[in-house]
Amino acid sequence: MVAGFTPWLLSGMLMCGLLLHTGYRRGASVNTPSKKPNFIIILADDIGWGDLDAHNNTPYLTLMAEQGLRLTDFHSPASTCSPSRAAILTGRYGLRNGVTHNFAVSSVAGLPLSEVTLPHLLQTAGYYTAMIGKWHLGHNGPYGPTNRGFDYYLGVPYSNDMGCTDIPGYDLPRCPPCDSSGHQVIRLKSSVHGGCSSTVGLPLMENSSVVEQPLDLWTLTGQYQSAATRIIRHARQRGQPYLLYIALAHMHVPLAPPLPPDASATSRRPDDGEVYAASLREMDSLVGAVKSASDATDKDNTLIWFTGDNGPWEKKCLYAGNVGPFVGKWQTSRGGGSAKQTTWEGGHRVPTVAYWPGRIPANITNSALLSGMDIFPTLLSLAEVTPPSDRRYDGIDVTNVFLRGDKTGHEFLFHPNSGAAGKFGDLQTVRTETHKAFYITGAAEVCGGATGMQQLHDPPLIFDLERDEAEETPLDVETPEYRAIAESVARGREMLLWDIATDTSASTADYSTDAAAAPCCDPTQVVCRCHTLG
Repeated sequence: MVAGFTPWLLSGMLMCGLLLHTGYRRGASVNTPSKKPNFIIILADDIGWGDLDAHNNTPYLTLMAEQGLRLTDFHSPASTCSPSRAAILTGRYGLRNGVTHNFAVSSVAGLPLSEVTLPHLLQTAGYYTAMIGKWHLGHNGPYGPTNRGFDYYLGVPYSNDMGCTDIPGYDLPRCPPCDSSGHQVIRLKSSVHGGCSSTVGLPLMENSSVVEQPLDLWTLTGQYQSAATRIIRHARQRGQPYLLYIALAHMHVPLAPPLPPDASATSRRPDDGEVYAASLREMDSLVGAVKSASDATDKDNTLIWFTGDNGPWEKKCLYAGNVGPFVGKWQTSRGGGSAKQTTWEGGHRVPTVAYWPGRIPANITNSALLSGMDIFPTLLSLAEVTPPSDRRYDGIDVTNVFLRGDKTGHEFLFHPNSGAAGKFGDLQTVRTETHKAFYITGAAEVCGGATGMQQLHDPPLIFDLERDEAEETPLDVETPEYRAIAESVARGREMLLWDIATDTSASTADYSTDAAAAPCCDPTQVVCRCHTLG
């Protein structure tokens, strides 16, 4: 039994059937088209809530928001890469799907094979499923994308700083180029300088094969854009509905924005903060190209959903994004950061736009409390696919939010620790309506290297985000408002923990590593060098 669980909760939970807190929830019936809709999910990496339309760097995304829906209280399921992506593809918290922190270059496994993914369910229902970009849920054998429901895959199996390139992008500290010593590499060993490997080339994979190693960061965006538009055109030619999941390299460092035609390798180093803005514009142009290709083929039958996997990586200084007003002042005044790797708003509130001409009304915003986990049940509902009934889900169907302007979101939304403080997967923070309760606080590293101390809070810190979006001043514990909210979030937290503890479908991820597990197209070559594209 979960510590602190009280028997009186059981009758309430049985009465509610846990539907308000953990169940897959379908929206009310809506008029649906006669053919299955297409889905394009675009997931940006390390993007800030304030990056959208920052200084007019995202005109295509801004236009998409004007022609569709902007969700202002939308959250990544976690504040780091692997846990967020696993929750998006399964509709389940990391404590259920087993993925609570990031996988490594040498990870032997990935998202547990017992987990059922969104692409697998859509594929089984007749969809063509394709993925472009960063997977980061396991790259060996059965853990790769084409074994987890995707018909086609082109991308990097993990983050773009988890391997060397010949001409590194912008990063702090600078990444060294790949080892060019010429010595044979029989068995790979990691050599890391400031977080960047110099001995294992960053691989580009197509389906289950490495096709380029090390890849060229400076042409990667073009390759992704070409593949995405080709997939959209071919799907239309086949007359088959499709899921296209594009997990961008942007805005994760190293950044490799477009350069002037006469730029040389030595001129790739930045003098100011223009690099991040240029990268934003490049990302936005890719989104614009995907939107244009979709509009030109099956405009009225395609949902495009843009969001992020977590907030900015503050310790990267001028190469990190903008959290907008969600600056986490309580934490920053005590040292350390309040974005990526934390459960402060800047770590998980992400810019989100949904676009579907003729179905989603134009130029509206919605402040419903939503999560990336909601992608799973919403797309299945729109495709009229029923998920397996042998497991419990945490996402909710937001069809009515999209199509009818419904303001109903999660009654409770939980934010797990993903790396800055406490045990991986700990439910540090609980949201309900506009209130947010912290049971554990902690900070990530900021520009300059400072970090904040982990603190446990009993009773929890509670902020009213409607009045204090900067999370600066917690409510007074002696007030009736505080007592009412504290009781509510404690009840919701206990219900979720009890439900997870009794969930027989919960998985456990294998985080073991082996140097031989690193992707390598030719172990006899330095950094596994090869090039088979074209």
